[in-house]
Amino acid sequence: MTSRPPLVLTVAGSDSGGGAGVQADLKTMLALGVHGMSVLTAVTAQNSRGVQGVWELPAEAVRAQYRAVVDDIGVQAVKTGMLATAALVETVAELLAGTPGVPVVVDPVGVSKHGDPLLAEAALDSVRGKLLPLATVATPNLDEVAQLTGVRVATEGDMRGAAAAVLAYGPRWALIKGGHLPSGEEAVDLLTDGTEELWLRAPRHHNRHTHGTGCTLASAVASGLARGLAVPEAVRRAKEYVTGALAGGFALGEGIGPVDHGWRLRG
Repeated sequence: MTSRPPLVLTVAGSDSGGGAGVQADLKTMLALGVHGMSVLTAVTAQNSRGVQGVWELPAEAVRAQYRAVVDDIGVQAVKTGMLATAALVETVAELLAGTPGVPVVVDPVGVSKHGDPLLAEAALDSVRGKLLPLATVATPNLDEVAQLTGVRVATEGDMRGAAAAVLAYGPRWALIKGGHLPSGEEAVDLLTDGTEELWLRAPRHHNRHTHGTGCTLASAVASGLARGLAVPEAVRRAKEYVTGALAGGFALGEGIGPVDHGWRLRG
């Protein structure tokens, strides 16, 4: 009998266009050899041009999905994405707190690739006070750093201050994603726990089809943690995977296309 792969759970919203959200998470997990499971927090009407509608699920539906998976199947890592409202953030934080010993990757999704808001302003305090303290790794991009901490990053040198501001809310590690920095031929990210630093650099691909990058990276990190990798190695491998997916990003519809989650399968 084939041995069971590691188990990873995504708690996130659905992207009907298939490029981000739960769909991107599950594709990433399959590509990296783990078994992906899902707790849906919201349904979006979404395509390459933007988000046309968002419908959050009731907290009891989120709780029931989580309990159904964790109580029967178990889990070796959890990744959170779009949580939308304070009620959902607090529900998910309560569930995670009741699942000790499982690494958690928090992608504090605030806006979509198209600039559409995906987290209510009223939910920010719940993310800061209840969700981030449970994170093994928090993975904000520069817009999310500013939204959560007020710190604006204009240069690579500003990323240390951004990481310190995120770590102040309690995650064990902060992965500050520098992909939105305006210049340079490298995409630079900083991983730190406040003592150890790992700068991750990769060639910047001048490809506008980047939808789902953040979801993909966080899911790749969670997949590595479920395999038992230490945080720095899980993040290093995730960066490598996402760099390949960005290079393979393809046009879809009339707007911003997705990264290629299956790039290694076609390599």
